[in-house]
Amino acid sequence: MKQKVMSIFTRTPMHVGAGSSVGAVDQPIIRERHTGFPIIPGSSLKGVLAALWTDEANRNDKKQRIENSDLEVLFGSDGDDKKAKAGKLLVGEGKIFAFPVRSAKNAFAWCTCPLVLARAKRDIGLDVPASALAVTEADHCLAPASMTIKDKVILEEYCLQNTGNIDEVLTKTLQGIADDAAWQEELLNHLVVLSDEMFSYFVENACEIAQHVRIDAGSGTAVSGGLFNQVNVPAETMFYSILHQTQDGLSEKVSAKLAEQDDVLQIGADAGAGLGWSSVKLLDKLA
Repeated sequence: MKQKVMSIFTRTPMHVGAGSSVGAVDQPIIRERHTGFPIIPGSSLKGVLAALWTDEANRNDKKQRIENSDLEVLFGSDGDDKKAKAGKLLVGEGKIFAFPVRSAKNAFAWCTCPLVLARAKRDIGLDVPASALAVTEADHCLAPASMTIKDKVILEEYCLQNTGNIDEVLTKTLQGIADDAAWQEELLNHLVVLSDEMFSYFVENACEIAQHVRIDAGSGTAVSGGLFNQVNVPAETMFYSILHQTQDGLSEKVSAKLAEQDDVLQIGADAGAGLGWSSVKLLDKLA
């Protein structure tokens, strides 16, 4: 079974919702149960990719659209028991790779951690230097000089000790996983490796909280149930997903379809409000 990696770099905030909540936040995002890291379910990514094959002509005749088409081969069909087919492209969940956090120096940092890097080493063959996996103290980090103030890195309200530079080979490898200009041009000066604990804290507490309200035109007040807040993953967050193809040539079909969209996908809710627009790229595993 051949594998491809799809990088997902959010250009705007993204909301992949976990339903309503009775807590302080009305509309949370989907997170891993054991780490609290934001994820994009594979079913969401599969649906977004499948939608690329849905055009006006296909919508007019669903049976003609599905049967013996690339859409059926890649993603399957849900006909009756005799005609239902599984797709030959298996789409894994989007795992977080780098998360933007406000910084006192250089505006913001793209933060990652040993756990995330170890997963990337396993999943996509990333060559991770030992120094990046050795950041275990909560008040320590690895960062470039452009992020430091007298050997300190200040992220949100936390002051961390910079214990060394990040291996440039790692940074240059990471630049190649996405074609987004902002990622490629700025990563060298913004990448910071935190401890697992600090990274977990920031992805839990440094997401965007957006307030929503729907106003009644007659009374000028909020409609009942129309006042709520929702969590969004911030813009400039990097995810990756593993695609398994059980038949040769499937990834080329996906790449061609993505190229028609200028390698930009809308993922998650509130497309009309500008949420979820992301740069995507298909690439081979690094090793």
